[in-house]
Amino acid sequence: MEKSQWVVKKRNLNNHAFGIKKDGIDREVEQMQRFMLKSKIRRATLTGTELDYQGSITIDEDLLEKADILPGEQVHVLNINNGQRFVAYAIAAPRGSGTVLLNGPAARLGTVGDKVIIISYCQVPDEKAKDLKAKVVFVDDENKLKE
Repeated sequence: MEKSQWVVKKRNLNNHAFGIKKDGIDREVEQMQRFMLKSKIRRATLTGTELDYQGSITIDEDLLEKADILPGEQVHVLNINNGQRFVAYAIAAPRGSGTVLLNGPAARLGTVGDKVIIISYCQVPDEKAKDLKAKVVFVDDENKLKE
């Protein structure tokens, strides 16, 4: 009797194999994936809130770039002062402005001067998770990069 062969035809964006044939039958095989810390901006200071906006967090483009966070990317925001934790998406503020601004409903979750941690995550195959090194960005009280 001949051994069956698995043939991977394609992989999707999460590196899951699909369109797999064994004995002429399409099957799907997935690798284990882990959600891992990709980057964080530590102890940024809220510079404002804008309730009349659809929602998000506006962040100085220098900080976004250093943390490898793209405009429109999902981020988690942790408010150190009041314990609130929420999900938003990043909007780029002018480079060098020091802006960290809560918009829309999130504006009710912080006040000017609050310290926040802004976190991004990524999904990686299990075998790469151990080697992933998160980017940690440190800022001063004016949201300028600490070197």
